[in-house]
Amino acid sequence: DLTEKTDHGSEVRDVQAALYELCWQVVQGNLKLDLVASVLGDMMVQVAFLKVVFYLETGALEEKNKRDHYTQLVGACLFFVPETILKERLDPETLESLGLIKQAHQFNQKIVKIKTKLFYKQQKFNLLREENEGYAKLITELGQDLSGNITSHLILESIKSLIGCFNLDPNRVLDIILEVYESRSDQDVFFLSLIKSYMCEPLTLCHILGFKFKFYQEPNEETPKSLYHIAAALLHHNLIELEDLYVHLMPLDAAIIEEHKRDISEAKQIARKLVMVVLPSEKSEDKEKEKEKEEEKNEKPPDNQKLGLLEALLRIGDWRHAQSIMDQMPSFYATSHKAIALALCRLVHLTVEPLYRRAGVPKGARGCVMHPLRNKGAPPPAESFEELRRDTFSMLCYLGPHLSHDPILFAKIVRLGKAFMKEYQIDSRPDVKDKLETLLSCFLSIADQVLLPSLSLMDCNACMSEELWGLFKLFPYQHRYRLYGQWKNETYSSHPLLVKVKAQTVERAKYIMKRLTKENVKQSGRQIGKLSHSNPTILFDYMLSQIQWYDNLIVPVVDSLKYLTSLNYDVLAYCIIEALANPEKEKMKHDDTTISSWLQSLASLCGSVFRKYPIELAGLLQYVTNQLKAGKSFDLLILKEVVQKMAGIEITDEMTSEQLEAMTGGEQLKAEGGYFGQIRNTKKSSQRLKDALLDHELALPLCLLMAQQRNGVVFLEGGEKHLKLVGHLYDQCHDTLVQFGGFLASNLSTEDYIKRVPSIDILCNQFHTPHDAAFFLSRPMYAHQILSKYDELKKAEKGNRQQQKVHKYVAACEQVMTPVHEAVVSLHPARVWDDLRPQFYATFWSLTMYDLAVPHSAYEREVNKLKAQIKAIEENPEMPLNKKKKEKERCTALQEKLQEEEKKQLEHVQRVLHRLKLEKDNWLLAKSTKNETITKFLQLCLFPRCIFSSIDAVYCARFVELVHQQKTPNFCTLLCYDRVFSAIIYTVASCTENESHRYGRFLCCMLETVTRWHSDRAVYEKECVNYPGFLTIFRATGFDGGNKADQLDYENFRHVVHKWHYMLTKASVHCLETGDYTHIRNILIVLTKILPCYPKVLNLGQALECRVHKICLEEKDKRPDLYALAMGYSGRLKSQKVHMVPENEFHHKEQPARSATPASQQNGPGSTGKPSTSTSKTEEGTSEDGDRGKEKSQGTTKPVNKANSAAAKVTTSNGNGALNSTKAVKERDDKEKIVKEKKEKKDKTPGSTPETKAENRREKQRDERAGKEDRVAREGKEKTPKADREKVKAEEKNNKDDKTKAGNGEPMDPSRERDTIKESKNKEKGDRIAVAGSLKSPVPRSESAESERDHKRRKLDSHSSPSHSSSVKVSMA
Repeated sequence: DLTEKTDHGSEVRDVQAALYELCWQVVQGNLKLDLVASVLGDMMVQVAFLKVVFYLETGALEEKNKRDHYTQLVGACLFFVPETILKERLDPETLESLGLIKQAHQFNQKIVKIKTKLFYKQQKFNLLREENEGYAKLITELGQDLSGNITSHLILESIKSLIGCFNLDPNRVLDIILEVYESRSDQDVFFLSLIKSYMCEPLTLCHILGFKFKFYQEPNEETPKSLYHIAAALLHHNLIELEDLYVHLMPLDAAIIEEHKRDISEAKQIARKLVMVVLPSEKSEDKEKEKEKEEEKNEKPPDNQKLGLLEALLRIGDWRHAQSIMDQMPSFYATSHKAIALALCRLVHLTVEPLYRRAGVPKGARGCVMHPLRNKGAPPPAESFEELRRDTFSMLCYLGPHLSHDPILFAKIVRLGKAFMKEYQIDSRPDVKDKLETLLSCFLSIADQVLLPSLSLMDCNACMSEELWGLFKLFPYQHRYRLYGQWKNETYSSHPLLVKVKAQTVERAKYIMKRLTKENVKQSGRQIGKLSHSNPTILFDYMLSQIQWYDNLIVPVVDSLKYLTSLNYDVLAYCIIEALANPEKEKMKHDDTTISSWLQSLASLCGSVFRKYPIELAGLLQYVTNQLKAGKSFDLLILKEVVQKMAGIEITDEMTSEQLEAMTGGEQLKAEGGYFGQIRNTKKSSQRLKDALLDHELALPLCLLMAQQRNGVVFLEGGEKHLKLVGHLYDQCHDTLVQFGGFLASNLSTEDYIKRVPSIDILCNQFHTPHDAAFFLSRPMYAHQILSKYDELKKAEKGNRQQQKVHKYVAACEQVMTPVHEAVVSLHPARVWDDLRPQFYATFWSLTMYDLAVPHSAYEREVNKLKAQIKAIEENPEMPLNKKKKEKERCTALQEKLQEEEKKQLEHVQRVLHRLKLEKDNWLLAKSTKNETITKFLQLCLFPRCIFSSIDAVYCARFVELVHQQKTPNFCTLLCYDRVFSAIIYTVASCTENESHRYGRFLCCMLETVTRWHSDRAVYEKECVNYPGFLTIFRATGFDGGNKADQLDYENFRHVVHKWHYMLTKASVHCLETGDYTHIRNILIVLTKILPCYPKVLNLGQALECRVHKICLEEKDKRPDLYALAMGYSGRLKSQKVHMVPENEFHHKEQPARSATPASQQNGPGSTGKPSTSTSKTEEGTSEDGDRGKEKSQGTTKPVNKANSAAAKVTTSNGNGALNSTKAVKERDDKEKIVKEKKEKKDKTPGSTPETKAENRREKQRDERAGKEDRVAREGKEKTPKADREKVKAEEKNNKDDKTKAGNGEPMDPSRERDTIKESKNKEKGDRIAVAGSLKSPVPRSESAESERDHKRRKLDSHSSPSHSSSVKVSMA
């Protein structure tokens, strides 16, 4: 058996090796000859020894010594080795030395003569003796009817008789047999058996055939197909060898290779001509046409006999010999000839037929049954997918792109691939898995090397494209994109035809794109569709390159893509990703401050294309994810556009107040009134996006990567990038996170969302997600869980009373949020929870504007719009009735949905407010000071969330108001507002551009509340008086000697509001004067946002206007974006001037003796000029006594009479000016004198501008009013007895002394104070315009400039500071 033979062979090899080593030692002289000869004689290993001897002869020829030993060894072994064998194998010189021949020279001559006689000397026949009758009879014998009992054996006997009888030449007889066979090529069986019986030497037959082929190698001769057929038949039946016949065929292989190279170079040259822009001239065009005509006349393709033989071999099914011929030629050279390609296609048809009938035929299709070849040596038909590997796959690989000649076979192969993929996906047996994996790689190779190149050469066959997509959609997108990459970047350079096709496609694409407009989208779209069926990669590559340059092409291109096939859409997705990932393109502009326009264009195209057409999103989403993993956030722009277009979710900070209000409602209200564009019909596209995210598990990874990348943009990706670009990337990352999170919250089911989002402590501690982003992702989950639990409780206990429902809702909240309260404890140090309860922290972060208020006006506005639409539809006579009915039904349904949604939200808000009312008493502990509590609230809650999104900005402001309205214990509303308005410089400076928009919106909402309270005493008394947030502690001396808790009255609140406006002005001026790009841009954005509520005081508005005008002048040619912002704000500020009021109308400067006003928390204009910092130190300093008292409360700071402070240069230890007061009577006298001086000054000052004249008129009116008030006051004073007046003066003087001592200040001389007031008032009118521009930011200056600074400060304080003259200190409780 086979094993025994194998073992025997190994033994023989071992013996040969041993013998070789033994003999080699003898040749080298290491062993004695006698010993070896005796050993060899005993072993009697003749065959093995002979082989060794022949090997050793070559090595022993080099040295004489070795040759002698070799000769002696062979001579010693002559007794058991035959001489004849040695004479056959050994060289004549060796034989001569052994004595077996006499002379080597003579022996060589004899060999030559014998070989010549045997192989070259032709036997001469006496041709004259040959008789023609013999040949005639021979032809008759061979040409007779062979259908009877005539066999090749009978004919052979007759031929032999004829040769003997008529002295015929046997070679000529064989030639005639071949000639007759050639004319009767259908009688293969007979003639092949006859030739096999007749011939004795295959070489002779090959020579005769070669002579026949050589005859047809003359010019203009064509080799007959019958000759190819008999040559192929003889080869197939092994009567001749291919190597022997191949040398007789023309052209030579070298000529074929040269021709192939020439074809490629010509194709490339044609491609270059098509790409190059050449201005043609008439003469050159005529010459080229003449040349082409001459070439057509002279050009006749040579008769390629090798290809003819190959075709014949393929037709009879001899794949083995055909494959050998194709291997001698360049790739796809043979199949580039249509006849050979069709012959090979036919062979493949026959090979796959049984398997195709079993697995590939679609339902209902019959097809044409193909009969197998009668040739038993043909490749056997494949019965299973495994058998395709035997011959079919290799045949297809040789066929390559020329499968395009047979679309039917193309479809068959694709259908077989589909059948295999279904089997591959179903069958999961481990023993079969390896075979299936191998087959999968084979099908992928066929798709790469055969199917896609063939599609390129097919002439606009959309059916084939769809058929191929049926297979490709079963592959993962990674496999598909790899195939597309090979197709686009490598396939087109592998063959001359494909090179030409690529050039022609580019030329045609250019033609279409030049003429593409919005008006001819339909016609151009059809042309694009037609071109894309065969060569989508080349077409889309060119179209995308054009879109990157010209973004106005996006809309017409997207509209023109509606005629594409499914495969083309998938290829488009790949081409877009490849264009995005192009390493040669910079994603930043040359100024390194903005993202490149080509990336923005592609991102916009992505959003439009993926929304409009059913393209798989997985590849694009995975690309963005991979980029984020690599720390690159540029490509988030793509995700932003895709989510915006597909889901209709916009992220913008330019929302109007109406839109923002609509965004606080339900989903229907958001869709109708919350976005700029009414993006309808997003249900299908958003479902596709959701499915892609869930199927590939990309939803949570994208969220986490974006949340982590926000800080990565600044600290890792930022590097050397321009600050403006870093801010832009940060905003893009953040906005996309908000947009993407909103999409997931509104589209994922409750189960999907909860299953994917981990708990808040895991998000923050394990995934290192920033807290604001973690709560943003968790917030929808809490809402879902609370509603689910609430529904459960309602079903468990059926009760319809509203009170019962509210209690159940509160219970549901407790069950859901208790684990969250425990989880958030780990997010911050333990000392944080001394002031804020985890319950308060979680409540703040888990609620939204939807929970706090119902936007009734937004709902009403949208309902009215729908009613107007219905009315317009009814009044439209041109609209058809059925369309009218549909539109009315749609509008009515929307209207009902909105009303139902409003009702649902109203009930929800009532439940939430009831829950908060129950919780509020346990929110704030205030174990330290109230200032610390507010600090932690601002730091951990308010500031992080107010810049997260526009709605969050509104939410933060409303939440503060809600906490105040709920009368929350230990929450000081005044202190909270004071901290928000007094220290905005550093917050503004640290914001990005979009964060500035949100921060400005937050300030605007806060100011709206303050303005509402400020504008109406009744509103203030209703919403603020008797609320703990406005509780103050009076520290007074000379009255009752103790502390008393009281409310801040309306007038003092107006003073505080003026102080806040002043602090906002001071911070704004500082930012505008820094010259820093970020400071200026951000403060202009913030000022624009708060314009409805600030500035309200005329002199503050003028100061701002002057600074902004200066920015406009400075930045006009330097930084155009700042110039545009400044000009925009300046124009809007001027339009607001009519709503501004003088300072004495904004708040009354004269106050009752007992008044409580909080002091400035920042360094006022009377301070040392340092920029404001944290206010906690100031507050603690001013409220030290109060902290030790019964209330243990933190006092707030106090407004400073800045004019007096500047004049006296008196400051407290914490940097704020001390309060000063004078006697009431003397103060009135001083004011009367000042009014007279103002009138005189005003008369002297000319009104140079309209503003100045208007200002003068307003001043005159104010002075007249002030004079009337003084006269009334004087009349009242005169009625007071002199003794009483003196008593009052004494008491006020004592109070003033006590106060200055408590503030660590120096008492001020009343006369000096009066003089200072006079001086400041006299300067006020003349310097008003100059003063508006003299507001300087608090930048430290050298001591040498001290006097100038003080002088400017006096001018500033004389018109922009709150002039309070209270003798009472206040701290907020």
